[in-house]
Amino acid sequence: MVQITGFTTRDVRFPTSLDKTGSDAMNAAGDYSAAYCILSTDSEFQGHGMTFTIGRGNEIVCAAISLVAPLIEGKDLDELTADWGKTWRYLVSDSQLRWIGPEKGVIHLALGAVVNALWDLWAKTLGKPVWRIVADMTPEEFVRCIDFRYITDAITPEEALSMLKEIEAGKQDRIKEAEASQAVPAYTTSAGWLGYSEEKLKKLLEESVAQGYKHFKLKVGANVEDDKRRLRIAREAIGYDKGNILMVDANQVWSVPEAITWMNELAEFKPWFIEEPTSPDDILGHAAIRKALSNTPHGAIGVATGEMCQNRVVFKQLLQAGALTVLQADACRVGGVNEVLAILLLARKFNVPIVPHSGGVGLPEYTQHLSTIDYVVVSGKKSVLEYVDHLHEHFVHPSSVKDGYYVTPMEPGYSVEMKPESMDQFAYPGEEGKSWWRSQEARVILDGPRVV
Repeated sequence: MVQITGFTTRDVRFPTSLDKTGSDAMNAAGDYSAAYCILSTDSEFQGHGMTFTIGRGNEIVCAAISLVAPLIEGKDLDELTADWGKTWRYLVSDSQLRWIGPEKGVIHLALGAVVNALWDLWAKTLGKPVWRIVADMTPEEFVRCIDFRYITDAITPEEALSMLKEIEAGKQDRIKEAEASQAVPAYTTSAGWLGYSEEKLKKLLEESVAQGYKHFKLKVGANVEDDKRRLRIAREAIGYDKGNILMVDANQVWSVPEAITWMNELAEFKPWFIEEPTSPDDILGHAAIRKALSNTPHGAIGVATGEMCQNRVVFKQLLQAGALTVLQADACRVGGVNEVLAILLLARKFNVPIVPHSGGVGLPEYTQHLSTIDYVVVSGKKSVLEYVDHLHEHFVHPSSVKDGYYVTPMEPGYSVEMKPESMDQFAYPGEEGKSWWRSQEARVILDGPRVV
């Protein structure tokens, strides 16, 4: 019996705005950050969870974590995990908190950190990685993890159970593939940040090709002629007929007509999809863009979104509207593992592949579990998963890629436990003499103008 005795939050920020890592048409200078939740217990185990932000506002998420986490203080872990769907419903039902974010926004980001910390704690007590806990569940146990409120018009618990049973026969073989690190092919965005020079873009793409990557994503949307030059460089590096696939990402910068016009200009470079072409809340807009780009003179361009989608309800509507070619759920934008499981089932129902959002600190550590769960338990089909090669050194069990595949995590937990020294070094505002944010180097960010 493990009882949750308390929690702490940490505001951890990495100064990625200095070298433009993560830069795109909407977010020119972000500092990759973690709003962190650590659950303490009356045992040797702790639960670690985090939510990803890009700097300012991280303290707001930490404050929200401090409002959500008390709901599980004093609770027994076995009781919380015995009926996960009930626990998740309980955690979104504080009416005063719900008023300022009914399963969306900052409150939901905080919920994701707390729920993911619970899964990390549970996995450690069981001596398994999170993906393996789900892989070892019966279909009935999987379905009990989910709160089906608001989505039964798209998928019922009975339908979910039937879908999971359909692919049970091959699950043990897929588990063996996962154990051999052959479950989750990786793609790279590391070369494609908008703030990188064309020389750096070319060099990084050539390195990525040499490393065996087959899928490459570039940011677009600031200037159409610049986009054409950068995509030309990309195609020179990866080719058109070598089995390599190009994707592009606009990070919500366009209106619907702009997205259609701009992507017709870029269609000659044959991207698989345009990611976040417009507001993440515009379901019908995404559907219109997908329809308009389904038959360009150079072939179809798909539509992808999800990193800013608030919850399973928005994903349900995107799928019902036929707005998506690829679904990109985020590990902590939605309310943690349980809600992601619901979204995986919705994607399976509508036959849309899952490519989780993974371009931020801690996200590859999380999403390697989610993509493995999708392949092994839910869809039975391999997809791809974004890998961004930076900041992994700050984690106790960093994610990695070998021979074009994610190395499947085998250590107990959810893989986002951050090294204590990294937390101290990049704590915000941090302690004098310990935190980078107290140094002279930090003044260029702290005293500089806000980039908008």
